[in-house]
Amino acid sequence: MKKYYVFLISILLLALLVIWIGPQQMWEIIKTANLWLILLTIFIHLFVVWIRSLRWGYIINQPREFKKNFIVKTIGLFAGNFSPMRSAGEVLNAVAGKKINEITLSEGLSAGLTERFFDGAIGAILLLICAFLLPKIRVLAIMGGLASLGLLIVIYLINWREDTSIWIYNRIHSILRFLPISEEVVETFYHKFTEGLRSMIEYTKSFSSFQNLMVVFLLTGTSWILECVRLYVVFMAFNVEINFVAIIIIFLLANIIGIVSALPGGIGSIELSLTGLFVLFGVPSTVGGSIAMVDRLASFWVVSALGIVFSAYYARDILDEIKGYTLGLKKKKG
Repeated sequence: MKKYYVFLISILLLALLVIWIGPQQMWEIIKTANLWLILLTIFIHLFVVWIRSLRWGYIINQPREFKKNFIVKTIGLFAGNFSPMRSAGEVLNAVAGKKINEITLSEGLSAGLTERFFDGAIGAILLLICAFLLPKIRVLAIMGGLASLGLLIVIYLINWREDTSIWIYNRIHSILRFLPISEEVVETFYHKFTEGLRSMIEYTKSFSSFQNLMVVFLLTGTSWILECVRLYVVFMAFNVEINFVAIIIIFLLANIIGIVSALPGGIGSIELSLTGLFVLFGVPSTVGGSIAMVDRLASFWVVSALGIVFSAYYARDILDEIKGYTLGLKKKKG
């Protein structure tokens, strides 16, 4: 039931934004937007997803499997869009990658965490640089950059450091013993999970040459800059001028707020935070709210729709994989 309450909060936040602006006013403003530029934003975002799928393919050593990589990445983004803190994205990416790219689950999890690490790195770098270029919200930008750095440290300890990742899991494992789960299942899960962690970290270290990490860094930076370009084009569609540095800070801060809110895909929290940050830069709330809603339509909802289609097509394979793993937990050891 808890997940339904979370979605209800998201819906209420979106409703609050629409009521704040006024549905009639919002519709009148959206009707004035340049439709061709709105379509361009959709194509820009699909290109961003393609770049991220290229990054995924490069990490798993299948850079030319364009179709498979795009499908896997879209399924992962869709799963992340409807899970708190986008936590299910890496897991479904790995499961889909095992069935579609024919990689191991450990390789998929390693690739997903490596992607998340570089997303955080680029976010931190951009926020800290822009904080000194735009004093208006310097404090917020620095706080966002430091939050991203904190996330980097956690991912590094899990994805690159075997001793630390096992230590972190051991703390969690001690809690599992208090749950209504049989001792056999808990112990089987412990062995499966720790073996998976070791395999994941082994793959991460084997991939972590300077050349490989630089390619991932450049692909990640390109995808984030293009996301900001997409938002900038939405402003152009509404004939509103804004500093591109401000766009970068606003976009990254809104995404951090969306993650921290723990709402599925940041639904509601991102739209509200985008609108509030737009207002700080002199954009009228009615226009800012309309821009936020259209940008999320062009990015979040279009990719989610594609993800639903791809997930439905591969649902049986993915569910069989998950079912096989969970049933494996119930088998006796040895």
